[in-house]
Amino acid sequence: MDLVVGKEGKSQISVSRRFAIAPMMDWTDRHCRLFHRQLTRHALLYTEMVVADAVIHGARERLLRFDPAEHPLAVQLGGSDPEKLAEAARICAGHGFDEINLNVGCPSDRVQSGTFGACLMRSPDLVARCVAAMKRAAGPVPVTVKCRIGVDEQEPRDALWALAGQVVEAGADALWVHARKAWLDGLSPKENRDVPPLDYPLVHALKRDFPNHFIGINGGLANLNQAIEQFAAVDGTMIGRAAYQTPGILVEVDPRVYRLDGPEPDLDRVVSVMAEHTDRHVAEGGRASHVTRHMVGLFHGRPGARQWRRHLSEKAVLPGANGDVLRQGLSLIEDAGALAA
Repeated sequence: MDLVVGKEGKSQISVSRRFAIAPMMDWTDRHCRLFHRQLTRHALLYTEMVVADAVIHGARERLLRFDPAEHPLAVQLGGSDPEKLAEAARICAGHGFDEINLNVGCPSDRVQSGTFGACLMRSPDLVARCVAAMKRAAGPVPVTVKCRIGVDEQEPRDALWALAGQVVEAGADALWVHARKAWLDGLSPKENRDVPPLDYPLVHALKRDFPNHFIGINGGLANLNQAIEQFAAVDGTMIGRAAYQTPGILVEVDPRVYRLDGPEPDLDRVVSVMAEHTDRHVAEGGRASHVTRHMVGLFHGRPGARQWRRHLSEKAVLPGANGDVLRQGLSLIEDAGALAA
């Protein structure tokens, strides 16, 4: 199989960090990441959030499994105990991740009950202690933080600057800021992705006040043009749902963000690679839909896209489904393209 392999390595992680695909629970699993890597060689990919306790005591090989082709790859950890986060960071560094990120932005009830995620915006000193412990444990692997601009009634300029100042002092290699508040009391996690207003200028001001430290921005970036526009004010941009729902936009990342020459990825070849991956996953006891669900939006805006979506949604869940679902779906796209020509 002709997998696309990331070329950055740990020494070039700061370059890859210029454009990242956000960690998203139930979305950015290893199948999704392998798919995205076929579309961009250099974007920084993230795992779903993994709780530190699970890394230490859980099914570690399953939770931290990834294909070498996914590099450059960051793991996102959840937790608030410096000692546990340090141990989890040590384990993740040993597994070969290129970056270890601390979640200070997730607003879900489950995360709040564990006293981590976005509620840590209220405890910048604790976050700093966590970062310092993770840095000591992770060795040369960068440790970064992803946060909100504040929670509930916090004044964002006070909350964000307090957190940034402390984590920078603790040695954080980068700070990614989702440019929205999180309302922990009154909004669901889904509503927290849309309802609180975006405040990009606030994050731009943070970068001006921390000129020598990496500040990246996340939240509401719906396409690559919007992401690239942010480079005028911050060091890196991170997109989430846009990359997932319309993954075809990722084929422009390498030439437009990293200024790399060469042909865009061949989507037919991408489907072929992922069909072979699906065959192997099914042979290991998995389901075809575990892979295909991430690929439904691949041909968004192209002839045959509707047929592709329907085919994957209906056929991948059937007993015995394998990579042929993708191969047959590609035939629908090819037929539609011939008719439209």
